[in-house]
Formats: sequence, C-alpha cells, structure tokens
Amino acid sequence: MTVEVASAARLADIQSEWDDLIRRAESPNVFMNPALIRVAGEAYPDQRCHALLAWDESEGRRLVGIWAFTVRRPQGAFIPVLTAPPMQHAYLATPVIDRDRLDETLHAMLDHIADDTRLPKIIALDPIGADGTMDALTRVLAARGSPSRIMAQAVRPRLASELDGKQYLTNALSSGSRKKLRQHRRRLAERGNLEFRIVAELDAVRDAFEAFLQLEASGWKGRQGTALLANATDAAFARSMIAALATEGAASIHALFLDARPVSMQIVLRAGAAAFTWKTAYDEAFQDASPGMLLLEDYTAAFLADDSIAFVDSCSYDDKGFMAAWSERQQIVSLWIDARRGGSVAFAVASQMHHAALALRGMAKTHYLSAKEKWRRRQSARTASKLAP
Repeated sequence: MTVEVASAARLADIQSEWDDLIRRAESPNVFMNPALIRVAGEAYPDQRCHALLAWDESEGRRLVGIWAFTVRRPQGAFIPVLTAPPMQHAYLATPVIDRDRLDETLHAMLDHIADDTRLPKIIALDPIGADGTMDALTRVLAARGSPSRIMAQAVRPRLASELDGKQYLTNALSSGSRKKLRQHRRRLAERGNLEFRIVAELDAVRDAFEAFLQLEASGWKGRQGTALLANATDAAFARSMIAALATEGAASIHALFLDARPVSMQIVLRAGAAAFTWKTAYDEAFQDASPGMLLLEDYTAAFLADDSIAFVDSCSYDDKGFMAAWSERQQIVSLWIDARRGGSVAFAVASQMHHAALALRGMAKTHYLSAKEKWRRRQSARTASKLAP
C-alpha cells in the first residue's frame, strides 16, 4: 500500500477512482469527495488543505482510502493541528475507506502523517461518526500505542427505515402534529399552487441554488451574519461546490414552491448510497404555515421511496432541531488523536489545553444564557406591572 498527499490538480484526475471507492466504503462521506476538496482548496488557499490518498498496489492500482485535512490552530492549543473536515460548512470528518481494508489503510495513513515533516502530527476530527470506521480507528490506535481524547459527544438525527413515507411519519409524529401540518398545508395551498419539486439537472440546480442563497440571506441567518452570502468567499465556495457535485449527480435541491416562488428549500448532497441534508432555508413570510416542516414531510417520503438511498445524515450538530422528527440517531464524536506510534508529550499538553478551553467556553455560554433569561424575565415582569390596573 502507498499513500500520497494530493494536490488540487491531482484530485481533479481521480473522480472515477472516487466513484469506485464510494461503492466499497465502510462509511460514505460526501465531505471527502475529491471535487469538493479541490474547490475548497481553491476557495480557501490560505488554509492549506491536504488530501491523503491510499492506494492498494497488490493487483494493479486501486484507491482504498481518502482522508482530507486542513491545518489550523484550535482554541487553547499552542501548536497547529491537522483538522477534518477540511473546509468551511462541512459536517463529517470520517475518512472514506474500503470496508475490506480498514485497519491496514488507517495504519498506512497514520504512518505517512507521522513521517511527513510537512504535516502536524496531532489530528482533530470534529466530528467523526461513531460507526465501523471509528471502531477500526480505535483498534488501530490501540495497536500503535497512540493516544486519543474525546472532546465532545452528541447524537444527531438520521433517516434509515424500510417504511414508506406515510407510515414512517405516522409513527414519528404525534397525531396532533400531523393534524396541524395538514392544516398548514391546506392553508398554504389556498394562497396559490403549492408544489414539491426535486431539482437535479445541472443548470436548474445552479439557478435554484441562487434562489436558495437569497432565501437564506432574507431570514434569521442573514440578520445574524451567518448566511452564505454574508461572506463572499463562503458564497463563492458554495456555488463552486454545488456546481461540481451537481455535475456528477451528487447535489440536488428539494423545494416547496408556491406559485413558482420557493417557500422552503433543502440542499441535498450524495455520496454513494448516503444522502446528506446540507443546508435549509425558508421564507419567513410564510412561517405561520411551518414551511420547513412541510418540506421535511415531503423529502422524508422522497428519500424513503428512493431505493438508491440507504440512509440520510441530517448534518445537524445535535438532535434539538426540527429534524429531530426523524426517529433514528447517529452518535458523533469530537476526537483528537496522535498519529505517532506511542504518542507524545505535545499531544498530552495540547489536547489538555484545548479540552480546558472548551470547558471554559461552555461555562461562559451557560452563564450568558442564564443571565439573558433572567433579564428577559425581569423585562416581562416590568411590562406586566405597567399594564396592571
């Protein structure tokens, strides 16, 4: 087995090898797609993206693994580390590895990182899925005597069911919730022609994505400055990413239209049999009709009717959002590891400093939210006292 660090130009040449690998992968991950990594490297050149490619040389030459990183200095750490996923607005750090070559591929990749003088030796995975690939990574680290440290754990919604959409939603939502959504859908349909569409053709995806950018910027993300259009570089990256993935049939947009006006949109990315609900937006002028939940009903049914989809990753940070309506869960872990056999003092110190910084930030956030809630209650009490006779 050989391992190389690929340039952007090199990544442009291995798309067919990626297509073959994703069919054999233990853990499909769209955020390791070479096309996506290439456009991220072009959009964010200062972030030094590194893509490791592992090749099985025993019978011809076959791609058996891809794991991409960028170099960053995390909060509290005194040295730079390799961080995955390697780009902005990505939600899974799991390497894509041939299910039959997991352990030896991970060993080869970690050895390459340990031996390459250009690369940091500490790896931050935020988050990695707690699945078969992480199980293999745990075995490999134990065999190498390499330490790891869990920084955080969470679960997020995942869709994986043999049920059809109607039966699934009947089981997942309460009768009261379903009744309310039927009322919302009826009232919205009374305002015009309400239609669910899946946009998949390249030019149509590009046009629909521009509508998505405007829709996202018009809402709360625009007001908070977190919409893609709030940052010109992020917007350019997103446009290039969607175009690159749509070219290979790996990006589509599920949308609810009212008289051809999008009222809710969901960007969907694909990696083999896995789908990823990347970003969503809705028109706040119709928020009284819950357009986001109505769209979730529609694309849940569409996913379950698609035999090419084995599961859908919600890409959520946790299970507190509206996608918690999905019944299944996936555990995710923020994990630091040392690529060196036997570990190092540098890893012990840097991981401890980062863990402490995260704890302090969590405490500060808790105190801030508590103070904000107390202030809100005082304001409500003052208003009520002024209105009292």
